[in-house]
Amino acid sequence: MTGAAAPSERPWWRDAVMYQVYLRSFADGNGDGVGDLPGLRARLPYLRDLGVDGIWITPWYPSPMKDGGYDVADYCDIAPLFGTLADAKAVLGEARELGLRVIVDFVANHTSDEHPWFRAALAAAPGSPERDRYHFRDGTGPDGSEPPNDWISAFGGRAWSRITEPGGEPGQWYLHLFAPAQPDLNWDSAAVRADFATILRFWFDLGLDGLRLDAASGLAKEGGLPDHGFLAEDLFQPVNWVGSPLWDVEGVHDILREWRAIADGYPGDRMFVGEVVVNGPERLARYMRPDELHTTFNLDFLKSPLDADDLRRTISATLSAFDQVGAPATWTLSNHDETRHVTRYGREYTGVPLPPPWPSPPSDRELGARRARAMLLVMLALPGSVYLYQGEELGLWEVEDLPDSVIQDPVWESSGHTIRGRDGCRVPLPWAATGPSLGFSPGAVEPWLPQPAEWSAHSVESEDARPGSMLEFYRSALRVRRASLAPGDPLDWVDLGGGVLAFDRGPVRCVFNRSTDVVQADGTVLLASDASEELLAPDTAAWLLR
Repeated sequence: MTGAAAPSERPWWRDAVMYQVYLRSFADGNGDGVGDLPGLRARLPYLRDLGVDGIWITPWYPSPMKDGGYDVADYCDIAPLFGTLADAKAVLGEARELGLRVIVDFVANHTSDEHPWFRAALAAAPGSPERDRYHFRDGTGPDGSEPPNDWISAFGGRAWSRITEPGGEPGQWYLHLFAPAQPDLNWDSAAVRADFATILRFWFDLGLDGLRLDAASGLAKEGGLPDHGFLAEDLFQPVNWVGSPLWDVEGVHDILREWRAIADGYPGDRMFVGEVVVNGPERLARYMRPDELHTTFNLDFLKSPLDADDLRRTISATLSAFDQVGAPATWTLSNHDETRHVTRYGREYTGVPLPPPWPSPPSDRELGARRARAMLLVMLALPGSVYLYQGEELGLWEVEDLPDSVIQDPVWESSGHTIRGRDGCRVPLPWAATGPSLGFSPGAVEPWLPQPAEWSAHSVESEDARPGSMLEFYRSALRVRRASLAPGDPLDWVDLGGGVLAFDRGPVRCVFNRSTDVVQADGTVLLASDASEELLAPDTAAWLLR
């Protein structure tokens, strides 16, 4: 590590357009049906040509893959499924040559149950330093057969599992806010904090530009682990919680300050972006105070229904809260945990319902794609940074008819086969119009999840240079954004009547028509989500040069 350099006048991450690479499903380089680092490296020029500023890679660490890599067994290596540390260095080096920043997922709320720390804890005695790395507690009830408290898991059921002690007798319980294979770390442990400081430096020394902090708002727990007051049928919904002992606990901010100090010791504007799911933008902004995270994901925008008033309220609340701490807003429409927005936007209810209904309601793909184009223009015109999810630039939809036998999301099992989970947005990308994997893997290899045959027409090969394709629309939008919108331009709302979302940023006016009438395009059209140059039909948007 070299000495810290003076920060640039405007750090890159304040306005960057990042592209999420779900590594297992992006591109397969070695022909085993699973995406990997050689596959990603070969496709980096595609991402440069798309017009993004960098990539966010999902966990690449050794893992038993019980939750797609978010169950880490070794924090300082690369999973053989994805490649080697040499492959990671090659990706970083080539990305740098192409002008692309690279951030990677960092999973610190929990480890894999196959991590050496947890194995040592299982072999050790109650009260030992090994068990202190996690949350082990005696059970309740006369024989300790009931969980230590009433906390619930994000994947369904109670957040506690009981172990068998080395002597064979029923033993203590351990906490897992997610799957049983993902035991929560105890962030009151000095050993845990010291080890993670070393891990952070390892990856910054390797050259990462930043880290995406998974489940950042869950790291700290209230001392004594008191009951929350959950009922058996309650769902894991932190957006509705206030004063919870298991989520958004005040101690998390001390952890983030320690990490920020480490990042600030490196040159090149290293950054953290947090997955912070809390009750409202005011709580969210507290994670972005100047000595904590650089920015966080704004999931309220992703989950908002396509109503002009709802969108305006969400955007205004976000900008107001983030401005109070001097942080840039972030905007995204899809990710690896949510139904793809082409599918959501084709439904009667266009937001994100909880719990997700099953069977899923019908979706009009053509209407969903039309609205997705419009919302891309809205998102890219907003001040701050943007995160795209792989495949949205091709107009891909959620695959909701995967056979039960191929589903790998742990929520499928933990819910008793009542929630199908997130695999439908993780199906491997189609690169070619033909072949058993549509170009995802070399040769005659089937991908780890089956692709719809209809994706042939939505492959990169099919959409490249095809006028009117979603891919070409994304390329145009990113190009015009870079040329016409200056970083730091404020947003000013414009009233064009009911059902119309409109705002100005510098010389550009963004108009999204959600009314049932056409709207006159008042200005020179820089880019429209349909072919119209003069009128905006319902569910279309345009950028106008005022």
